[in-house]
Amino acid sequence: MRILLVVNSFASSVTARNTVIVHRRLARGHDVEVVETNRRGHATRFALDAARQGFDVVIGYGGDGTLNEVATGIAGSDTALGVLPGGSTNVFARTLGLPNDPVEAADHLARGIDAADLRPIGLGKVNGRFFCFHTGIGFDAAVVRAVEQRASLKRWLGHPLFITAGLTTWLRGYDRTQPHFRLSSEHGEIDDGYFSIVLNTNPYTFLGNRPLDLSPDAGLDRGLVVLTFRTMQVLPILRGLGGALKGGGVTTSEQLVEWTDVSRMTVSSAEPFPYQLDGDYLGAVDRLEFEHVPDAVQLVFPAE
Repeated sequence: MRILLVVNSFASSVTARNTVIVHRRLARGHDVEVVETNRRGHATRFALDAARQGFDVVIGYGGDGTLNEVATGIAGSDTALGVLPGGSTNVFARTLGLPNDPVEAADHLARGIDAADLRPIGLGKVNGRFFCFHTGIGFDAAVVRAVEQRASLKRWLGHPLFITAGLTTWLRGYDRTQPHFRLSSEHGEIDDGYFSIVLNTNPYTFLGNRPLDLSPDAGLDRGLVVLTFRTMQVLPILRGLGGALKGGGVTTSEQLVEWTDVSRMTVSSAEPFPYQLDGDYLGAVDRLEFEHVPDAVQLVFPAE
């Protein structure tokens, strides 16, 4: 196959040595070209050009943001998406069962390519941009914003930086006294959303080696799952997340609403609210239009 390896050399686990090893493994029996990104949006341009040139596979080697950009570039084309973990969390790669070490993961991915195990998957889409595993609205987006303000530390601190950002955002970086937006879908309306998570896969993220399983109904062959917190009080949030920490999904209640198999949804407010997409903070808006796009991209499934 003709393969393009898109490398984000600034990602946490990407090194020159690992990139050489990964390239050599993928190049056994395949024609592999390597390009490196140097700014946001660069991977999308590489992927889009590769799809136009007829590449069989484009592999995102970096964090979840790099993968998102590659998926956005090739969605709707005949070019397949490959995944290699290179960031600090690597949610999507680990959801597929890949090890977090990129060299080990390259062997699994290469065997999937050798077997031509390419299958269509659905993606989420919001305001015209695709997402692979989730979009966060409100509080968790404010946390991602705080992390990106210290982006130079992300490579070295990883999860402790997210924990610190979460605590500081909770204490003084997000208004917990009033709702921030309303949601409308085929399931109904919610007028008092404090923060929401829109899932295309499960888990939502990983706490070290422990997956945070928010909903077993989220999957690549189903519609979106939307979880909305209608309060920022500590006890209801902890009760809701208790089941997720045990691996059984959140515990729903009047304060935590779950919609499953969502095909379209609108989130709106008179005041701008923050949102993040696959771990990248995208700013504050007053309206988001979501849709689920079945068979949006071909995915290389790694071999076990």
